[in-house]
Amino acid sequence: MSDTEVPDEILHHYRAQFDEDQRLRSGLGELELLRTQEVIRRNLPEGSLRILDIGGGSGIHAEWLLADGHRVHLIDPLPEHVEQAMARLGHIEGFSAEVGDARHLVEADRSYDAVLMLGPLYHLTEGNDRVSAWCEARRVTDTHGLVFAAAITRWSSLFSGLTKGALFDPRFRAIAEEDLTSGQHRNPTDEEWFTTAYFHHPDELSEEAASAGLRMVELVGLEGLAGWQPELEKRWQDPEGRETILFSARAVESEPSLIGLSTHLLAVTTRGHGHG
Repeated sequence: MSDTEVPDEILHHYRAQFDEDQRLRSGLGELELLRTQEVIRRNLPEGSLRILDIGGGSGIHAEWLLADGHRVHLIDPLPEHVEQAMARLGHIEGFSAEVGDARHLVEADRSYDAVLMLGPLYHLTEGNDRVSAWCEARRVTDTHGLVFAAAITRWSSLFSGLTKGALFDPRFRAIAEEDLTSGQHRNPTDEEWFTTAYFHHPDELSEEAASAGLRMVELVGLEGLAGWQPELEKRWQDPEGRETILFSARAVESEPSLIGLSTHLLAVTTRGHGHG
């Protein structure tokens, strides 16, 4: 996918307004990163694996996977992200990167032990495009391989707006109401209220995976209530406080009535009948 195929508002968001790496490395944003690492690591089998990082940005996840001894190929629709990833990780044996489209992978069938989609589902707003991405991820995954996919939860605008105050702005209220109704997030304002995206209901994420022939291993909420409590930033800087916050997220990660409380969902799926 060339950057001309990415909607202009999404390009602008990632080029001029938003630094995903910085978000995941600072404050409570790191909660999402650590919980993502935790869930992926506990599901990956032992050994050095071939991992495809679809929509991998500038390599924040590829970096720790390489440090764990895996081989990682990253693809991303933005050339700038690919250039940043190569500048950052290109010197490490086992890493490669190229511009690519989650819906149309050039990789061979069953060529990877695990596939990550930790971003593409956010911005594929049409259901058939999301299923295409799921199907492609399954196609390139080996027989008992794993596909990990992240999604933003349906209630994110509601909780974010209530926590940060934007919900009291009629413009944001209208955005949030549409998100709750259809999952289709659009931001027609100049405010930094995220860009064009799709917000999943947990059941819908499971249905998409199943429609691509993937079996759900586990579906978890990553952050729990802590992700909506900015006052916990100071606690996060303290090792004991950090462990308590992580405990709170783990405690509700798979509780069906609370999964949607998290900002992000992480689905762990497999094309086989087991893994390991």
